[in-house]
This record gives sequence, structure tokens and C-alpha cells, in this order.
Amino acid sequence: MSPKRLAALGVTAVVGLATAGCADASDGKTAKSDKPAASSAAGYPVTLENCGVKQTFTKAPSRVVVMNGASVAEVSTLLALGLKDRIVVNQQTYGRSEVPGRADEIKALPKGDIELNDAFDIPREAMLAQRPDLVLSTTAYGFDAKNGFATRDQLEQVGANSYISPQGCDQDTSGMTMEDSRTLLRDLGKVFGVSDRAEKLIAESDKRIAAIAEKVEGEKKPEVMVLFSNMAMGGNDFSSVVAKGIYNDILAKAGGANAFENAAEGSFADLSKEKVAVADVDALVVISYNDPDPTAYAKKLLKEFPQWTAAKNDAYVVLSDSIYLGPSNDVAVEKIARTLHPDAL
Repeated sequence: MSPKRLAALGVTAVVGLATAGCADASDGKTAKSDKPAASSAAGYPVTLENCGVKQTFTKAPSRVVVMNGASVAEVSTLLALGLKDRIVVNQQTYGRSEVPGRADEIKALPKGDIELNDAFDIPREAMLAQRPDLVLSTTAYGFDAKNGFATRDQLEQVGANSYISPQGCDQDTSGMTMEDSRTLLRDLGKVFGVSDRAEKLIAESDKRIAAIAEKVEGEKKPEVMVLFSNMAMGGNDFSSVVAKGIYNDILAKAGGANAFENAAEGSFADLSKEKVAVADVDALVVISYNDPDPTAYAKKLLKEFPQWTAAKNDAYVVLSDSIYLGPSNDVAVEKIARTLHPDAL
């Protein structure tokens, strides 16, 4: 997968259980209710402008297709909002999650028995055959006819609305922050008539993040290397090193700094082993994207660079969905903060 494709498709990134559940973003617990997930009358129509396209929802969608996009942000947000029963096809998965039960919940969702294209996503005819009333894509890539996908206009012609997640309009996620995770929750909350749940999730997450940030305030900010486990995205030995994006916002709230923030203009840096070796790395954040053993990768790196402070202190954390776009950024903030400032938390 190329750097452009991976960056554009969101390596971003988040649990819901019962249809009427409201998931806690940090522990996976669900507050159950006998009320339906969304009303098909009250509060509608809802109009939402998304990437320059204004769409009107006359009722809550009931046949939602979630495109792959190398993300779990969209499907996890739906689950966190208690909208599991609205998903007829989901192609998103990381194979693991920081939130208990999330990975299994996503794995159990219907996939539609679809033959995916070379981009591991849903081609045009297969998409239209699903009879969706809402299609979610991480970026505009998923609605580009040149990529073999159904366009937003073609979907509209068959009665389906479409949605591109925050920062996905121009396929550049380098400017993404946790505010975009809040926007995704709020937008889907409006579309499905569950804005109260979205606001509750946001308030709870913000409260946890603020409490952690307060505890680490004034502490020295360790230099952190963030990279993907066993993933090649360029020509150098270290081509999946994070430079910019939501990761840096999360690091800052956790009391850290990205050691390679200035190594590239875009989301990812493509670095030689020599450049990595001379860097001052106090801690390591390894991101797992469908890697069965990211911990082994983290330990291998620490062994390969014993001069790092991270290696001397065995300071590393393995994450997956919580560090991307999605409803569980508070989990990443806490886990990273505990690694960087164990005495403060």
C-alpha cells in the first residue's frame, strides 16, 4: 500500500454492543435502553453539508455500507452510537482494539459476500447492488470513478446519501486533530437522530483527556517515535514513521512530542536506518494495522537501537484503533501518558 493511499485512507481511524446501546469510549461498557436506536420521524428532515455536497435526510438511514478506507473510524463511531443494526455491509477491520469487545463486534458485522477490488474495497456494481441509503468513506478516494467506485452522484441517483469523514475531502490527513473525531461523532449523531448520545460520548472523552493533560502538565515532554508495525510505505527501512496528523494532538495531551514531526511535510516520513539511529527517542508507540504480533515488532526495534532512551527504559506502548480518527482517542491519550509519565498518573 503506497504512502499516499495509506495516508489518504485514514490509517485514522472507534463500541457499541446492543442496538440501543451507548458505548463508553474507554471501557467498552454499554448503557442499554429499550428505545429504538433512532427515530424515523422526529427531528427530520436533517440537512448536512459534507465536502461541498449538501444532503437531506428525511429519516435515519437503515441500510448503511461502510467502505474499507484502511480505517475503523466510521464503523466504530456507528457502534459507539448504538447503531449496529443499521449496518448491512462493513469492510473495516484492524483485527484488534484497545476497547474490550470492539474487535469481535466489528468482526461479527456482515461483509456482504463482496468480491473486493485491488484497493480492497467495494467496486461500483457491488456497491449499487447492496441498495444502500447511506455510504460512508474515510476520504474522497472511495467515491472516485477512476478508482472503480460508485460516485456520490451515482449513489444519489439510487436514493443513497454519502458521507466523507473529516479531513477526507482532499485526502490529506496531515492536519487532522481530535476535533475531527468529535466532528465525526456529531455528524453521524445528527444523521441518525442520536445527537444526545454523541454529545455524551464527547463530554466523557473530553473529561478524561483533560484530567490526564492536567496531571502531566509541566512535566518534561519525552521525544516519541510513532510508526506502523511491519509496514512498508516507501523505499527506506523506516517508511511508516508518523510525522503529522491526529497522532501529534494525542501525544501532546499525553505529555509527549513527536520526535519526527519535522521529518516530512505530510503525514508520514520515509527514513533511513541511519537517520533513525541517531535520533533521540525516549519512547516508542507502535501502531498495529492488522499485524498479529505488534509487540514482537516493538521489542525488536528496541533491541536494534539499544542507544535509545526508550530501549534503556523499555518504554513502549502498542496501540491500534484508539490513536486514529474515532470515538476512543481518550484511550490512546491515557495509555501513552502512562508510558511517558508513569509517576504522574
